[in-house]
Amino acid sequence: MAVTPTFPSRETLSRLRFRPLDVGVGIAVLLLVYIIVRVGAGARAPVHGSATISLAPSNLPYYAARSLLRMFIALVFSYAFSLSYAYVAARSRRWRRVLIPALDILQSVPVLGFLAITVTFFVRLFPGSELGFECASIFAVFTSQAWNITFSFYHSLISQPSEFDEASKLMGLSRWKRFWTIDVPGGAIGLVWNGMMSFGGSWFFLTASEYVAVGTTHYTLPGVGSYVGVAEREGKLGYVLYGIITMIIIILVVNFFFWRPLVAYVEKFRVEQSESDLKARSFILDLLHRSSWPAVLGRGRSVLAQPVNAFMGRLTGLDDRSLASHAARRRAGDLAFMVFLTLLLGYGLYSMLAFIATGSDGLAVFGTTFYDGLLTFLRVVVVVAVSSAIWVPVGVWIGFNPRVAQFMQPIVQVFASFPANFIFPFAIVIFLAIHLSLNFGAIVLMALGTQWYVLFNVIAGASAVPSDLKEAMDNLGVSGWDRWRRLVLPAIFPAYVTGAITAAGGAWNATIVAEIVTYNHTTLVAKGLGSFIALNTGHLPALFAGLLVMSVYVTGLNALLWRRLYRLAETRFALA
Repeated sequence: MAVTPTFPSRETLSRLRFRPLDVGVGIAVLLLVYIIVRVGAGARAPVHGSATISLAPSNLPYYAARSLLRMFIALVFSYAFSLSYAYVAARSRRWRRVLIPALDILQSVPVLGFLAITVTFFVRLFPGSELGFECASIFAVFTSQAWNITFSFYHSLISQPSEFDEASKLMGLSRWKRFWTIDVPGGAIGLVWNGMMSFGGSWFFLTASEYVAVGTTHYTLPGVGSYVGVAEREGKLGYVLYGIITMIIIILVVNFFFWRPLVAYVEKFRVEQSESDLKARSFILDLLHRSSWPAVLGRGRSVLAQPVNAFMGRLTGLDDRSLASHAARRRAGDLAFMVFLTLLLGYGLYSMLAFIATGSDGLAVFGTTFYDGLLTFLRVVVVVAVSSAIWVPVGVWIGFNPRVAQFMQPIVQVFASFPANFIFPFAIVIFLAIHLSLNFGAIVLMALGTQWYVLFNVIAGASAVPSDLKEAMDNLGVSGWDRWRRLVLPAIFPAYVTGAITAAGGAWNATIVAEIVTYNHTTLVAKGLGSFIALNTGHLPALFAGLLVMSVYVTGLNALLWRRLYRLAETRFALA
């Protein structure tokens, strides 16, 4: 009979002995908390106007810290939303029919179009303080981050190997325990890579979210985005370059201290029978592994985990999804659910149409919006098609080669994270020099901010392919197009679907800043739904007409294309 020792072993004591490295890590964490508290205190300051934004480069470190704090707060809310929303959509067949189409619409409808409405709401919660504008800015960033992460986790849940279900039932796991031991680890690689992409893509909306308007009054929050926005409006390209350099430094620092350690850490959750020789490495992660803090925190976590798991296990129940179904009961439930949903949506649509009819053009505004929507739809199709043709092969090459991924990941991160609208002024100068209409130039501007969704998702999908499958193909001598047809395309298909639909949604969202661009007091406008919405932000009936038409286009594309691809990814290309 084995007896567990009462006292810790010498090895355990030596690991818990604090060394200079542990002191350094502890001081670094305390300094980080101090910086967050000091920078966050600025959000309680009284409201300032746009004139308070100084273009002096010495202010850029503070502006960068304020912008980063908004981004990370939004990222925390995005992960919390994504984990819960995707879980309900994947586990409930009934709610899936509502949540997934709703997600398509939410990720495609530009929040910048109704940012003024959300600003008004948050300002009333915190009158006289910048905190209301901070919340509105964080909400705008959240809406640009959450959808991509949600789609990624949803696809990881619906494409899980069937053995996971069997293992969960055999071990008698609760739904809570299964979620944290099977579901989240199974989607960890996609969650990190898509979180990285969403974090980078949300910089695209930073300029607009830090420069907000309430009625005829404009307010500017301290940040890198507002700094560049003010420089653009004043036509000062030199200060725009200062902002660009600051942004590149921010991206590299965040990648080194945050994303690179996460990418290396989630390698442990790869599903494979033979371990790959090459793995992602991180200096920061290696430093933490050599520190005693993980062991100390791990012991504290184990003490708290047992009562929490026991309570949540009783609350959520066992993971005992039965294969048996009661057809009559299910049909009755579906019928009641659809009747309730139809009545609710019908009433909402009637109320919206009645409100739109009060506008100056009445319901005739739909003639203009549907035509504008067709032009924008064609631009979105071109962006997704060209991005797929270019970045799918590149993403597979990076994802299938860990050594290449180790080198290319920070480079890709810089390109993907860099806010494309920071270089819009230079693009506009080129468009004017070559006399290129914004009707065509808007495609380039949209692609600058959305093409990376395809690349990052394909990299994540290719990185998650088990090494034993690749080794089997090598041993069988399968190469060329045959290898792509038998391994590469089926393996990355679920990830590509996620990337393509988020790229399409990002393109729809980007139209509001790509189809109307202001530089040096000159405004260029492209004919399309994005510019229509941007020009009617103060005219609510026309604004809601544009948003409704955009929802119709997105929902139609979902029904005709994306839903079929979802089903194909779930039934034919899931790793089983």
